[in-house]
Amino acid sequence: MTVAFCGNDNPSAYNISAGFLRNVCFLDAINLVPHVFLLFITFPILFIGWGTQSSKVQIHHNTWLHFPGHNLRWILTFTLLFVHVCEIGEGIVSDARLQSRHLHLFLPAIMGFVAATTSIVYYHNIETSNFPKLLLALFLYWVMAFVTKTIKLVRYIQDEISFRQLRFCITGMMVVLYGLLMAVEINVIRVRRYVFFTNPQKVKPPEDLQDLGVRFLQPFVNLLSKATYWWMNTLIISAHRKPIDLKVIGKLPIAMRALTNYVCLKDAYEEQKKKVADKPNRIPSIWLAIFRAFGRPILLSSTFRYLADLLGFAGPLCISGIIQSFSNQNQSTNTTDNGTVINVTLINATVINATVINAPITPEYSTDPFLTSTDFLKNCYVLAVLLFLALILQRTFLQASYYVTIETGINLRGALLAMIYNKILRLSTSNLSMGEMTLGQINNLVAIETNQLMWFLFLCPNLWAMPVQIIMGVILLYNLLGWSALVGAAVIVLLAPIQYFIATKLAEAQKSTLDYSTERLKKTNEILKGIKLLKLYAWEHIFCRSVEETRMKELTSLKTFALYTSLSIFMNAAIPIAAVLATFVTYTYVKEEPPSTAQAFASLSLFHILVTPLFLLSTVVRFAVKAIISVQKLNEFLISDEIGDDSWRNGDSALTYESCKKHTGLHSKAINRKQPLRYQLDSYEHSLRLPTHPADINDCAIKVTNGYFSWGSGLATLSNIDIRIPTGQMTMIVGQVGCGKSSLLLAILGEMQSLEGKVHWNRVNETESSFEANWRNRYSVAYAAQKPWLLNATVEENITFGSPFNKQRYRAVTDACSLQPDIDLLPFGDQTEIGERGINLSGGQRQRICVARALYQNTNIVFLDDPFSALDIHLSDHLMQEGILKFLRDDKRTLVLVTHKLQYLPHADWIIAMKDGTVLREGTLKDIQTKDVELFEHWKTLMNRQDQELEKDMEADQTTLERKTLRRAMYPRESKAQLEDEDEEEEEEEEEDDDMLTVMRLRTKMPWKTCWLYLTSGGFLLLFLMIFSKLVKHSVIVAIDYWLAQWTSMANNKQALCSTEQPASKTCYVVVFSILSGAGIVLCLVTSLTVEWMGLTAAKNLHHDLLNKIILGPIRFFDTTPLGLILNRFSADTNIIDQHIPSTLESLSRSTLLCLSAIGMISYATPQFVVALVPLGIAFYFIQKYFRVASKDLQELDDSTQLPLLCHFSETAEGLTTIRAFRHEPRFKQHMLELTDTNNIAYLFLSAANRWLEVRTDYLGAFIVLTAAMAAISVGSTSGLVGLGLLYALTITNYLNWVVRNLADLEVQMGAVKKVNSFLNMESENYDATMDISQVPKDWPQEGEIKIENLCVRYENNLKPVLKHVKTYIKPGQKVGICGRTGSGKSSLSLAFFRMVDIFDGRIVIDGIDISKLPLDMLRSRLSIILQDPILFSGSIRFNLDPECKCTDETLWEALEIAQLKNMVKALPGGLDAMVTEGGENFSVGQRQLFCLARAFVRKSSILIMDEATASIDMATENILQKVVMTAFADRTVVIIAHRVSQILDSDLVLVFSEGTLVECDTAANLLKERGLFTTLVKMNK
Repeated sequence: MTVAFCGNDNPSAYNISAGFLRNVCFLDAINLVPHVFLLFITFPILFIGWGTQSSKVQIHHNTWLHFPGHNLRWILTFTLLFVHVCEIGEGIVSDARLQSRHLHLFLPAIMGFVAATTSIVYYHNIETSNFPKLLLALFLYWVMAFVTKTIKLVRYIQDEISFRQLRFCITGMMVVLYGLLMAVEINVIRVRRYVFFTNPQKVKPPEDLQDLGVRFLQPFVNLLSKATYWWMNTLIISAHRKPIDLKVIGKLPIAMRALTNYVCLKDAYEEQKKKVADKPNRIPSIWLAIFRAFGRPILLSSTFRYLADLLGFAGPLCISGIIQSFSNQNQSTNTTDNGTVINVTLINATVINATVINAPITPEYSTDPFLTSTDFLKNCYVLAVLLFLALILQRTFLQASYYVTIETGINLRGALLAMIYNKILRLSTSNLSMGEMTLGQINNLVAIETNQLMWFLFLCPNLWAMPVQIIMGVILLYNLLGWSALVGAAVIVLLAPIQYFIATKLAEAQKSTLDYSTERLKKTNEILKGIKLLKLYAWEHIFCRSVEETRMKELTSLKTFALYTSLSIFMNAAIPIAAVLATFVTYTYVKEEPPSTAQAFASLSLFHILVTPLFLLSTVVRFAVKAIISVQKLNEFLISDEIGDDSWRNGDSALTYESCKKHTGLHSKAINRKQPLRYQLDSYEHSLRLPTHPADINDCAIKVTNGYFSWGSGLATLSNIDIRIPTGQMTMIVGQVGCGKSSLLLAILGEMQSLEGKVHWNRVNETESSFEANWRNRYSVAYAAQKPWLLNATVEENITFGSPFNKQRYRAVTDACSLQPDIDLLPFGDQTEIGERGINLSGGQRQRICVARALYQNTNIVFLDDPFSALDIHLSDHLMQEGILKFLRDDKRTLVLVTHKLQYLPHADWIIAMKDGTVLREGTLKDIQTKDVELFEHWKTLMNRQDQELEKDMEADQTTLERKTLRRAMYPRESKAQLEDEDEEEEEEEEEDDDMLTVMRLRTKMPWKTCWLYLTSGGFLLLFLMIFSKLVKHSVIVAIDYWLAQWTSMANNKQALCSTEQPASKTCYVVVFSILSGAGIVLCLVTSLTVEWMGLTAAKNLHHDLLNKIILGPIRFFDTTPLGLILNRFSADTNIIDQHIPSTLESLSRSTLLCLSAIGMISYATPQFVVALVPLGIAFYFIQKYFRVASKDLQELDDSTQLPLLCHFSETAEGLTTIRAFRHEPRFKQHMLELTDTNNIAYLFLSAANRWLEVRTDYLGAFIVLTAAMAAISVGSTSGLVGLGLLYALTITNYLNWVVRNLADLEVQMGAVKKVNSFLNMESENYDATMDISQVPKDWPQEGEIKIENLCVRYENNLKPVLKHVKTYIKPGQKVGICGRTGSGKSSLSLAFFRMVDIFDGRIVIDGIDISKLPLDMLRSRLSIILQDPILFSGSIRFNLDPECKCTDETLWEALEIAQLKNMVKALPGGLDAMVTEGGENFSVGQRQLFCLARAFVRKSSILIMDEATASIDMATENILQKVVMTAFADRTVVIIAHRVSQILDSDLVLVFSEGTLVECDTAANLLKERGLFTTLVKMNK
């Protein structure tokens, strides 16, 4: 075909006799001029890089968007590009019906498209480099384009071309768009004053872009980058080179920070408060406050959602149009309606549908055929391109909607957390202490209720988008199929309530599973804590069975959960099949003919669209109900009582984050981050702190006059309080337990409700130097509460508590509190983390850290509430002497000390004696001695009694014990690190100098081995069943659609699958279709059940193996592995294996098979599609590869940043009085805001990464649809196959991103299986015997004779021996004492009797039998031991004494009587069946040890070993214990490992160990004569 600009088939096209402007061809040529001009001007600038002469302002990111009308320009340019595409399409379709090629119909449009694209690229470069003068080129382009298009439009109007003609509409739209773009450009000139003005406007980049730490750029990038998350590329690709950490993701932009959002929400909530202030019965509405603060983004998101949903219907409509055109084309007789014969090859080659051109042609310009929009939209290729563009737009809007709701949800959560935290800091103490607001409720508010509201916000747009989607879908279906469509819609609607019911049941099943899981964890925790005792008594299998029983209940509940999950998946898959079946069968019988191919596939597509909102409906409704309940709970919390504001000291307690907003010079949107937030808050708070108290007495720091204080009940707890606290002196408050001493301190601090009277606080002592006065915080009190409270932080941070670190002061404080020896035992010294998540310290150690904190703070006033309660006498004296008398007195600080230790009264400058909530006496000790002799004498009596008790306690050195316990806990620190390393990644086995590429390859590799291990754990049969049923199900679903394609296009089919006879044919097609649909529905249920069942079996087997492996593990494993690490396997990891992996696996297999079957079907329908599959496949591979690595890192960051935030809330609620006393609310708020922002930024990046993936996979899906449609149209197969190919291409779009998301989730979740598996590879203890059990007498050991022959013992093969060549002989019935210094091997010998350690040489023979040949459980069940730490288990007393249930009640009572516990147990409700709480907390330490003695007696073994059994008990209990050993165990062999040498002076035989060697062995009397090591030990203990 010949080519010419205006064609060569019509000479009049080049005729300009009527003037240039009358010639349309010439006008089209003029239209090319602006486009060529722009390309000519801009290309050199873009390539040479003139635009990179950037502004002098230094900004970190190349994303500074500062020209006015920025977003409008992008929207207009995108619209312009779309109109250009339509113009190109119209030109090509018009040109196709002419005999020669007319370039003027589409060439200007193509050039216009290129120019518009160039304009936006050029604009972006100019804007980011801030060089506005170069925008002049764009302004000239818009003016020229506007003028040329206007001339063309005027020409069309003159020629009376109507609106019905598409080209006229396109030209009109172009004129409007160019005009608007010209106006935008004029506005830029007007605002920025850069061309005709002498002083151009100077602009400054936003604060966020000047901050190097802000890396979240979504709010700052252009629209294209916003829509496609292009700015995320750098982060996601860099994850391959280096793991993403908190440093990489940086800080949140100001607008998204918790503080900014809190200010918005708080203002809105205060507004609501004002509205209901005069209506006493109404409470402020949180819903309205949320809408006022976050309404705009919610509306924006809903708008995006509506647009996406409406564009979603373009799919079915375009499919219908393409198939319709296709069918018509196939049936056409290759002639146009006008009868003109056109060469068929020409039609195919030039893409014209000859039947559609009915437009009138202006005779004068016969070269210009004009199309109507209806004609244009009947072209298959046009529809294919429109479908592609609609998909791209729909997916872009949908992801934008998701992103906006998620960002708003995160902002709301941040604001709510800040609101809750602010309220916690203001909560009335009585609320917490009287149980109105428990810590559990507060934790639930933070962890559950805020998340419920966040999730509700995520799903919010669905609430109003779903009804519209459903109504539109039903209308379109009705238009397609008439009344038959309503049958299908009715099926979907009627089945929706069942889905809601299933969802409700699912939630119930999850709750009961959680209850059983908690019970199982409690039992597992008990086993792990008492594992040493269980192994020594051979009871591990009994306790293991108990856990297994609970696990079985949990599994039953999990089965219910799995069943409902399967039903939910089944309903989602089966409803569309059922609806389609009902609709098409009804249609066939009502209309007496099958639906056409276009109707069938368009309605199939519509049914798929309809199912999604109905499936989501149940979820949304459930979340809406939960959100309503959450808001009620939140309301109750926010209107609960707060601490009073009556005292001047508490006037500033109502510190709010709005400081940033209300403080002059600070605006809520511009907070200066060069200064930490705390200082801004402080600056605001100091402005509030204007003391209004009367400064009456200078020598009096605090004065209370006529005080009546209550805990919120209205009844005065403290009454008639008139006291004064002298400045710079020590005041002691004494009195009986419960007389109100601690309450008095809290009343002074403003924690109690003041019914009457005043608390007056004096100013800082004016005589102090100004420097000293300024350095001290004159408004805070250093307070050590009665119950020690620690932060989850290092020891140093707990002591300094936000004050500057001063080494000398710090050393002095730790010495005064005797903390240095304890710190030395910790793995990282004072940098070791303690608190809930760190190392557990004993009560005394915790108390001393709290006292050290109070001493370290440089405050004028120090309150110590019973600091000696958990300390022994040595420490108390040292603290009193060094800490209080020396350290505080030297500092001239005012000290108020509550104590029971009356021996310190002589040190007090001022004494307040209390009784029953009132002050009994006040004054110096001398005053009281003269004025109240009776009280003084009473004190003297008490002091004498305390002195006597002290003498008894002098021997029991509690601190030494605490340190010993800590040392034992810290003993395995070298192996702890080793285990954590193993736990992290197997990859780290490579050498450190390994190639970086290898490491990255391992990071990107899927853990296929672990996946295989998990799948095979469920059993090969179930695995085979799952794979087989999945394949069959998807084959049947493909068969259903294929059969439908054949059925609906049978008229065109030469090879019909059924008979062509009408009634028989209809019946045949309907029956086969019904059978296939029925099979599909059944298989949907079968597959979902098999996956869940397999997951359940795998979970059951993995937990069973793990529990048994752990229970049978060597004791060394428990010594070297932190308890938390083992518990984590049973809690978090087991939960993932139980509940998360099966659903992820199901979703992954379903979406993968759907995508594969779709690709297979498209390839079958149009084989040419396979060619396009290669580049698309490569793109998909790289997208998933990069995303998986980044997603894994971000998910871990999100999880790891959540725990510190929750812990911070709970620790704040616990230490509320301390924080308020110290006046550290601003610091804690600042920390909370930082933690919230850190968690939010991780979550935001994770959701942005998900959007990044979804946008890319959605666009890939759109390309698949386009290539499938183009291939189908060009090949020209049957309409049924075309419909099938397009339908499947559309499903790919929905499922591609789920393949990757599920793959990434599975990879993370398989980490749990990997961790569990690492424990399964551990070696167990050898329980088997090497001798015939029948040779062992039933009552062995009867005599209790022990021979130790050349015994060598070590803990592990690779460790040094702890006992070397020990030889000794113990006669039956002897009482043997073993002593030696710490680490000499005493306890190792006791463990050797039970084969708890590795006996690698020598042997122990008991009653003639070598213990190494016996089965382990037999050996351990025949010996008895009492350990240093008394361990009791939750359950009855009977269960604790005899878990095997072998003994009669008489035996048990006898044992209790011997242990002197009988009377105490009889007094308990239930006697032997009385319950013991976890760890035996409802009994004292002494009583617990006596229970252990009774337990050993019940065993009736002839050998008893006591391993430092008296170490942790008082003298009285120790005496009972020794008496019982000498009487009840008189005929048994007793081996006593001594805590104090004095215990074994009466023994028949004493063994003295040193460094693992037996150095002395004789009676105590003989050894004392020899003056060896034993004599030294005895002297040391005196």
